[in-house]
Amino acid sequence: MATTIPTRHPAQPVPIPKGVEIFGRLFGVGRPSASEFDRLGELLMAGDPVMDGVVAAMSEAGMRETRPLFEKALVDGIDSVEGAPAAMEDFFRHIEATPDWVDRKQLALAAQVMQSGGADGLYIARDVALLGGYQFAGFNQTLLRTGALTKGSNKRFAETSRWALDVIGEGGLDLHGAGYRSTIRVRFIHSMVRRHVESMPDWDSGKWGVPINQTDMAATLVGSLVAPSIGVAGLGLLNSRREYEAIAQLTRYVGWLIGVDDEFLPRDFRDAVRILAHTSAALSVADETSKLLASPMVDDPDAWHYAALPALRRRLAKSQHLGIARAFLGRPALRRLGVDDTALPWYPPLIFGVNIVRSVAAQLPGGRRRAARAGQRRADTFMTTMAPNPVVIGDSSDIARAA
Repeated sequence: MATTIPTRHPAQPVPIPKGVEIFGRLFGVGRPSASEFDRLGELLMAGDPVMDGVVAAMSEAGMRETRPLFEKALVDGIDSVEGAPAAMEDFFRHIEATPDWVDRKQLALAAQVMQSGGADGLYIARDVALLGGYQFAGFNQTLLRTGALTKGSNKRFAETSRWALDVIGEGGLDLHGAGYRSTIRVRFIHSMVRRHVESMPDWDSGKWGVPINQTDMAATLVGSLVAPSIGVAGLGLLNSRREYEAIAQLTRYVGWLIGVDDEFLPRDFRDAVRILAHTSAALSVADETSKLLASPMVDDPDAWHYAALPALRRRLAKSQHLGIARAFLGRPALRRLGVDDTALPWYPPLIFGVNIVRSVAAQLPGGRRRAARAGQRRADTFMTTMAPNPVVIGDSSDIARAA
């Protein structure tokens, strides 16, 4: 029996962002084959049965009683928990048995490389990956049903950034580390959202597939971790081949933790670029929800926090981020998103030379460690500018907050 493919899946691969296309060509990545493209459509119907089983068991036993057990297992390990539902215990036994292919040295190197991106990495994540991702109309359907409009794009991006910074923090992906905990919390939230949205009377699985499905999850994974690593090259931040391969290893492990199927876990950096290009070719279809979610991002800098000259710096920030979006997404994409496409892209050429010097310095003995520390400081400053109060992952989702 043929697998049902939701009608949101286009009849053929659609155009992808220019930057992704260029990197794809550099790595010899072409359009997905007919069978690969059909598979992307089929996996719109696949969720995360393992975590969905955990959430079902917790709900049956009582979320108020079982959520503290889940949190304790996250922090202290499943051996510290008594009375956990069988599905929860099985999940943590599995997730705590780190796969043999995980290379801790590569994870540490990738974290330092990604920390070195500093605020520029977050700019690409915001102005290119997140804003451009609103062209994925199918994924927007889930966002709109979880309070994305009422909570705002600034809060959503701050939470996504908090997760990413936890992941790439020193020791973040150690067992029970900050990034490990944040990633599994995100997986739990995804399952809660999936369970809630799928039960809504207006959800059409024949059209949209399963909420937060495997294809969407794979695109989000590489969009969050790989796309910024590619994009910062356009701002002058270049890495060695070994460092790009380390980023692929980190992406693979995070994907495994967050519940992405094995076929979407990158084996190397070229494979990561392939997944990014192919999922984009299946998902980058804009509709009226794209403008609904993207347009408010333009005004987010009006609420950012600056100690000195706040009005001037907010106007400058708005110009800066619109310019980055125009440079990387292109004017046609911005028009599809309902975003001003006239801003001059002045920031990329301004910072390019500075970042080339930083890239060269990072390859000197001890340079990557120094670059990581400096980049982390720049990223922390930008996070404080966006959200001066502590960021709680899941706070922008009404469903997650109720769990």
